[in-house]
Amino acid sequence: MKIIPVIDLLGGQVVHAVKGQRALYQPLKSTLCSGCEPVAVANALLRHTRSETLYIADLDALTENKPQTQLIHTLRTELPGVELWLDSGYPPSVKACPGLRPVIGSESLDSDTWKRLQSSPVKSWILSLDFFNGAPKGYAGIQAQAEGWPDHVIVMSLDNVGSFNGPDWLQLENMLTRKPPHCSIIAAGGVRHHADISRLSQMGISAVLAASALHAGIELAAL
Repeated sequence: MKIIPVIDLLGGQVVHAVKGQRALYQPLKSTLCSGCEPVAVANALLRHTRSETLYIADLDALTENKPQTQLIHTLRTELPGVELWLDSGYPPSVKACPGLRPVIGSESLDSDTWKRLQSSPVKSWILSLDFFNGAPKGYAGIQAQAEGWPDHVIVMSLDNVGSFNGPDWLQLENMLTRKPPHCSIIAAGGVRHHADISRLSQMGISAVLAASALHAGIELAAL
């Protein structure tokens, strides 16, 4: 079980994501660092978790505004040796390259784009199955086509993000029963404490995305 820290970027700064209500996100306040400058926040999270992977959500790109391409390039330069998982919609706003893997969320896909994605010979992308209030966002048929899932699949419960209400256990169990053998499931949204990490590990979850609990000063140890 790995802990993968998350930064949400909006207008060039890191914001605090809460329950998927992107229009209400405020600049980050953290116990780990002062301010909301992306490189400083990223370094603080990576030191705290000892992670070699950082998840980045480009909220400008996800809300159909101008992608923060230059900022992503700056993070790549300033974080050598760190693998960046970039969630910026479909098609990705920054071309995949060594050290950067695109995360493609179901909220950005319809049936036609999902078919095009399946025909691509490149399988280095990561799929995020996005849910809100228990309902899938985007093309729901992806769930029934698990044979087309890539090696890493995130189960993203957006209304649990930053809520401290705990992970979406039911949704995670459901996706675990569907996944093919080659696929690992990553939990996102609602992790509160180490007991959640332990339970997720026992379920067979390979990694968890975390932000709010880390910034609150809660210790989340990898297993």
